[in-house]
Amino acid sequence: MHTPNPKIIFFDIDDTLYSTQEHRIAESTRAALKALNRQGIITAIATGRAPCLLPEVIRELIEETGIDMLVSINGQYVRHKGKTLAEFPLQQASVQEVITFLKQADVAYGLVSVEHFSVSCETEALLDAAGALKLPYRIAPDAYLHDPVYQIIGFYDEATEQSLNGNLPAGIKTVRWHPYGVDLLDECGSKARGIRVALDKLGLTMADAMAFGDGPNDIEMMKAVGFGVVMDNGHPDTKAVADFVCPSVTEDGIYRGLVSLGLIEEMPV
Repeated sequence: MHTPNPKIIFFDIDDTLYSTQEHRIAESTRAALKALNRQGIITAIATGRAPCLLPEVIRELIEETGIDMLVSINGQYVRHKGKTLAEFPLQQASVQEVITFLKQADVAYGLVSVEHFSVSCETEALLDAAGALKLPYRIAPDAYLHDPVYQIIGFYDEATEQSLNGNLPAGIKTVRWHPYGVDLLDECGSKARGIRVALDKLGLTMADAMAFGDGPNDIEMMKAVGFGVVMDNGHPDTKAVADFVCPSVTEDGIYRGLVSLGLIEEMPV
């Protein structure tokens, strides 16, 4: 393992910065991000969530620590200093094709835009998955007719997935994030693509970047950046491609990982 010397660090939100079990951000994490800033290391967010779905505690963290780069919706929408830097919405024809496909399978879906999360209907699968992350939504199955859609979420289990995946519309890939929640997005889309745009804006390269994450949607990011750190609570596939495994989100993982890697000094937290 080489010693990282990042100029910027991207942090995933759910079960990385933010414990979805405890619905909080550890004080040690806040202290760690501030310590990075004091050393001139830029802190940024790379999340599967849309801007409209950020937990209030994350909004507060952004304000408190001065984070001004947001790679959201799995890299499909990038915002810098409050302004759109890049966006990769799905073509409306692709959205319609995916919706038709999911309707035929009797699967509820959610349409992810920058300002809204619109769902087709309420099902037990949707309530379970959306409830796990406390995602606010509205029932508006035709929202794609007037809102750009960057990602679609299908609410179905792994048994259903086996029958669906071989018949997915062309150009669409899936990433599961919950037993009943699956992201459907452009096959070229990923956090890595969004991070490249962010780095170009800042005059940096992938070698200058480090990332913390935990889920399957972090795999491309881990492979792309100069140094990838996965939480101990992370998915086995993500751990397999990371450079370092830090303690879990409920065990001060970010702080302890940064201390172990020599990026910040140990401090009382």
